[in-house]
Amino acid sequence: MTEIPGPCILRTNGRRRFDGVFRRGAQRLESKVKKGTFLIVALALALSALASASPNGGPLGDFEAHADVGSPKVAGYATYNAATQVYTLSAGGVNIWAKRDEFQFAYRKMKGDFIVQALVEFQGQGVDPHRKAGIMARASIADFDSPYVDGALHGDGLTSLQFRKVKGEETAQTTMDAAKGANIIQLERRGNLFILSAARFGEPFEVAEIQDASFVPEEAYVGLFLSSHNPEVKETVKFRNVRVIKPVKVGFQPYRDYIGSRLELLNVDNGHRSQVYSSRVPFEAPNWLPDGSALIFNASGNDAATRGRLWKFDLNTRTPSLIDTGFAIRNNNDHVLSFDGTQLAISDQSTEGGQSTIFTLPTRGGVPRRITPLSPSYMHGWTPDAKWLIYTGGRVPKGGKDNEYDIYKIASDGSGKEINLTNNPGLDDGPEVSPDGKWIYFNSVRSGQMQIWRMRADCAPKEKNCGAADRITNDHKFNDWFPHFSPDGKWIVIISYGLEIAASDHPYYKHCYLRVMPADGSAPPKVIAYVYGGQGTINVPSWSPDGTHVAFVSNSDVL
Repeated sequence: MTEIPGPCILRTNGRRRFDGVFRRGAQRLESKVKKGTFLIVALALALSALASASPNGGPLGDFEAHADVGSPKVAGYATYNAATQVYTLSAGGVNIWAKRDEFQFAYRKMKGDFIVQALVEFQGQGVDPHRKAGIMARASIADFDSPYVDGALHGDGLTSLQFRKVKGEETAQTTMDAAKGANIIQLERRGNLFILSAARFGEPFEVAEIQDASFVPEEAYVGLFLSSHNPEVKETVKFRNVRVIKPVKVGFQPYRDYIGSRLELLNVDNGHRSQVYSSRVPFEAPNWLPDGSALIFNASGNDAATRGRLWKFDLNTRTPSLIDTGFAIRNNNDHVLSFDGTQLAISDQSTEGGQSTIFTLPTRGGVPRRITPLSPSYMHGWTPDAKWLIYTGGRVPKGGKDNEYDIYKIASDGSGKEINLTNNPGLDDGPEVSPDGKWIYFNSVRSGQMQIWRMRADCAPKEKNCGAADRITNDHKFNDWFPHFSPDGKWIVIISYGLEIAASDHPYYKHCYLRVMPADGSAPPKVIAYVYGGQGTINVPSWSPDGTHVAFVSNSDVL
């Protein structure tokens, strides 16, 4: 649940509220929108900003060029397939080691902090077990003995953080035994700190770092590399899921400052990702329509001209169009489709003094109908028969002063009173009903960490222990949020933060995982995406109708 407040950011029970505002797109707003023409101009700006977005640019995707470094005997090359979004590097080269480097490099110049991620696939058995591929930040491409830092995956499974501090000196390395056999790699720069994260797909990252790496200049060559470790041999590697990310700047203020968004489709079986849209105008929380044709997301950011609007993104034309939500134009990222896709329940802050209130309207757009009499209320789930809405509500308990956030349900036509389903200290959030209608899954801090729980969905209004719940996740390393059911009800996908994030918080622009697990909890969660995102990534149900993919949002500033 999230809110779009006024100028101030409020916090209640650790629950952050955010200003869900649609930031300006590629064209900067040149003049103020005058009264009387505000809505028309604002919507035109939003459409222009969205239409100008593009997920990739240049002949090598997000990279500017490619080159052989160190004049290897066997020439290499790099290509990018825009349809599959796969980079292929072929290379010879003696090695990247000692005092001389020979390799193929697909690169771009980057200044300041960055994050680069990839799924690495060596092609064939290879000749030398120490052929190596990975991600590098380098001072020079003209010098074979340049200072650099890289994350290297070797053909025999060795994973290492390599670096050369001074031009012409020997290479050094930190090996990562716990990440042996890794095929997921991420190199991050934070000032003069470089962090290498590596994992076997399905597992969390193992981490190594080098402090005070000022020997890599602030503006460096950053990209993908391959060396065959044999001057007579050419090897080939494919890089999938390549994401070049500019994280938030130093001094970033949460819920005041925003960066751009990327809309991605994730294959839940093999983790392959496809970026279908991106924009400097931030957006969040994609819902997948039951016919598979489109996604619905909300605008966010800090531009009053576009904030809080809902958009329908056509997956065939790759273009968004505005959904008419009448007066309800301050929607947050808690919007959910009915199981049949005909109705849309929204959480809007245009009324009640800016507090979130639930409304329903036809999915095609129309006049919103108020459902919840009390606020704040944050929509999360429909029952399969569309008779009930399940949501998180902030209510002041008897004798209390502050809102307590619990799970509620109410008739979807707005009749009758809301029914309180949980009554535990701390935050209960993210309720979603299983496709068979038997269970409500939700996340709760009742165990100390944020974990996934479930309770029966058929509780009678006055039934004792109705909110008694079974714990589904038992993580000691993560805080888990927002369980979303696969269409067949057999699986749930969740978003997981590390314990450095407060249990009751789910902020923007953090390293997090998307994980999938059996809905009954019979097996632990498996990582299927390594994401820079968080708030707005999967706040709402986002499985494809055939159960093969999940839509989500990741984030990056302008490259």
